[in-house]
Amino acid sequence: MFCQDKEQLLHTQLVKYGIHYRKAAKVAKIIASGCPDELLTDEEIQLTQEVCREWLKQRQRLDSIEANIHW
Repeated sequence: MFCQDKEQLLHTQLVKYGIHYRKAAKVAKIIASGCPDELLTDEEIQLTQEVCREWLKQRQRLDSIEANIHW
């Protein structure tokens, strides 16, 4: 998968689960770059961790709702 395709897919998934458009774009670019943590700034690492935690929280919330609907 091309880096740009990967970035676009990540961005779409982040936005789908409620991450603000611009934050999602920044984090998608960071993740898609494949840059090791050692080369990222503290701000980039913090933003990526924050966004990924929020994404996971929202995804788990929606999965739980769907499981209860189909129960």
